[in-house]
Amino acid sequence: MTGALTRVLEGRHHAPFEVLGAHHDGDMVTVRVLLPAAQRVWFGDVAGGRIELAAAQPEAGLFVWHGLAGILPEHYRVFWQDAWHHTHHYLDPYTFPAVLPAAALQRFTGGSDDAAYLTLGSHPVVIDGVAGVRFAVWAPNAERVSVLGDHDGWDARRQPMRSLGASGVWCLFVPELAPGARYKYDVRSGINGAIEKADPFAQSFELRPLSASLVAAPSTHRWQDEDWLARRDAGSCLAQPMSIYEVHLGSWRRAADGFLNYRELAVALTEHVTSLGFTHVELLPITEHPFDGSWGYQTLGYFAATKRFGEADDLRWFVDYLHRHHVGVILDWVPGHFPTDSHGLATFDGSALYEHEDPRRGFHQEWNTLIFNYGRSEVRSFLTSSALYWLREFHFDGLRVDAVASMLYLDYARKAGEWLPNRFGGNENLEAIDWLRELNEKIHGEFPGAAVIAEESTSWPQVTRPTYLGGLGFTLKWNMGWMHDTLNYLANDPVHRVSHQDRLTFGMLYAYTENFLLPLSHDEVVHGKAPMLHKMPGDDWQKFANLRLLYCYQFTYPGKKLLFMGQEFGQRDEWNHDRALDWHLLEHACHRGVSDLLRDLNSLYRREPALNADGAGGFEWIDCHDARQSVVSYLRRSGDAFVLVVLNFTPVPRRSYRLGVPAAGCYRELLNSDAERYGGSNVGNLGAVPSEAVACMGHRHSLVLTLPPLAALVLALD
Repeated sequence: MTGALTRVLEGRHHAPFEVLGAHHDGDMVTVRVLLPAAQRVWFGDVAGGRIELAAAQPEAGLFVWHGLAGILPEHYRVFWQDAWHHTHHYLDPYTFPAVLPAAALQRFTGGSDDAAYLTLGSHPVVIDGVAGVRFAVWAPNAERVSVLGDHDGWDARRQPMRSLGASGVWCLFVPELAPGARYKYDVRSGINGAIEKADPFAQSFELRPLSASLVAAPSTHRWQDEDWLARRDAGSCLAQPMSIYEVHLGSWRRAADGFLNYRELAVALTEHVTSLGFTHVELLPITEHPFDGSWGYQTLGYFAATKRFGEADDLRWFVDYLHRHHVGVILDWVPGHFPTDSHGLATFDGSALYEHEDPRRGFHQEWNTLIFNYGRSEVRSFLTSSALYWLREFHFDGLRVDAVASMLYLDYARKAGEWLPNRFGGNENLEAIDWLRELNEKIHGEFPGAAVIAEESTSWPQVTRPTYLGGLGFTLKWNMGWMHDTLNYLANDPVHRVSHQDRLTFGMLYAYTENFLLPLSHDEVVHGKAPMLHKMPGDDWQKFANLRLLYCYQFTYPGKKLLFMGQEFGQRDEWNHDRALDWHLLEHACHRGVSDLLRDLNSLYRREPALNADGAGGFEWIDCHDARQSVVSYLRRSGDAFVLVVLNFTPVPRRSYRLGVPAAGCYRELLNSDAERYGGSNVGNLGAVPSEAVACMGHRHSLVLTLPPLAALVLALD
C-alpha cells in the first residue's frame, strides 16, 4: 500500500480506488480521503455525532479513519473545514463504481462505435439512488487523469479518475454534481507533465474566450418535424430540387448588442429563404470553436453547438422550426483538421493521440492545424460518432464535409520530401479513404434521405458513386471546376470573351461523371477575391447584368445549387464575419432586382422538371460554337418536356438571332433576366416567339429571337 499511496499523492496512480475511499478487512474498514486544502475532516452526524479523521500526512492532505465497518453507510458524507474556517461537504466519489459497459468500450477501441458520445464525455446519471455526473475520457498514455471543476476547487489532486484498463479510458462518478457544472480534465503524462484539457466529447462549452467544458443537461425539446423527416427519408435528395442558401449565423444579421439567438435567427432566416424559394440552408460550422476568425472551421467541440447563439435546445428549435416551414438544414462539418490550442485535442495525453506523430502526416501546413489519424480505431469512432450525433440529436438533413481533398491526398499542399507515401508508395491516404466510405455507408444506411456533400476540388474519381462500386459514397460533390471556369470567363471584359468560350463548354465533358452541386460559396467572396458583384467587369449597369446572367446560368445548368448569403442581393463589400450583411442595399432598385431574379429563378427551378432533373440526357447543346458573338444555347430535358436556354454574354443586343428548336410551336418566355423589374433594359421578345419551318443547327424548326444584352432567356413550348 505504501507504494500505491505514494503514487496517489504524487499524482501518478492509474487506480486511485485502490487507495482512496473505504477498504474493508473483515469487520474493520479503513477510509482514506485526499483533501489538500482541508484543516479538519470528519464524517458528519454518524451515530449521533461526528467522527473525525486523522491527518495521516497533513502536508499532502491525506486524512484516514480506521474503525468498525458497520458504523459508516456505504456512501458516506465527508465534511471538511478550510483555512478560513469555512465548512464544505460532499459524498465520497470513491464509494461509487467507476465503470462503463465493456461492449461499449470494445466498440470504441475497435473503431466501430458510432455513438461514443453516449459513453464518453460527461453525463448526468443516477447510481445507487444518487444523482451525479459520470465523466469518461480517452487518454491511454496518461499517468493520471483528474476531473477539475468548481466543485473541487480546480485542484487536480482531489478527484483522480480510474483507468479502465487496456481501453485507455478513464472514468469517475461525481455524486451530487448537476448539469451546468464547469469542468476540465487534468491530464498528466511523463512527456508533458500536467495539462488542463477540455473534454473532447463535451456537449457544451463556455463562451469564448473562456474554455471550460460544461455538463450538458438532457434535452427537453419536443420535436415536431416527424412529417418532414418521413418525407425526407422516403426518397433520395438527388431526385429533388436542391437550392441551398449558405449562411454564417454570426454575420447574417446581428442585434445592436451582439449575436442573435438561434431562435431569433430561425424565424428571420426562415422568412428570408422561403420568400426567395431556397429549399435548404447550409450553416457554416456551428460546432464550438475558440476563434471567431476561423468561421468555425477550426473547431474543438465536435459534439457541442457554439454558445455564441444560445443553448443546444435553442439549436434544436432552430432546425425544427425550419423543418416545419419546409426548409432543410445542412451542417458544415470539419473532420479534416483541428486547431493546436493547448486545451484542445492536440497532444491530448502527452502523445499524438488524435493526430499523427510525424508532422509529415500530422501537421497541415496550409492552415497551421493538425490532421486526424484516420488509421487509429478510436479516432474513427470519435469522428463517426460526431457525424451521426448531429443527424440524430439535432435532425440535420445532411453534412457538407469540409476539405475532403486534403483528406484524400497525403501530399496535399506539400512539396516533395514533405510527405510520407502510403504502404504502396502512392500519395493516397488509404486510411482516410476507408473511413470516409464507412462513414457514408453508415449515414445513408440510417438516414437514406440525408445528403453528404464533399467539398472536393480535384479529379478524384467516383466521389459520389456507391461504395460497392468502388466509390467514396458521397451524395454530392462541389463542382469547383464549373465555378472556377465560369467566374474566370465572366471576369473577362465582354470584348475578350470571344477567346474563352471553352470555359463555358468544357464542363459538360464531365458534368455527369458525378452528382454535382454548383457552388458560389463564402470562399469566393473573401480575402481580396471581391463579392460576386465586383467580380463582374464594366460599369455598374453591366456588373448587375453580368451578375444576373451568372445566376441564370447557374440555375439552368445541371446540378444542385448553392449561393452564399448576401450575394442574393448583390452585396457590394466582401464578406466580413465581424458584421452583418448590408441589408440596406435592398432599398435600391438594382439590388432588389437581383433578389427578385433569385426568387423567380428558384421558383422556375423548383417547378420545371426539365431544370431540376439532373440525370444524364437532361442536357443538350443547341449551339456552343458561337464564340464570335459570345452566345451559348442549350436544352434542358425531362422526358418529353424541355426548356430552351439562351445566354448572351455581351452587352450588345442580338436581333434576328436564328436558333434551332426541336419542335414547332409558340415558345413562351419563362424568364428574361433583362426585364425592367430586375433592373434590366427590358429588351426581349414581347413574351413569346412562334417557330418557323426553317431548318437550323440540326433541327427542322427554328426561332428568330431578340437576345437582350448580358442576359439570359429561358423559353418553353407553349
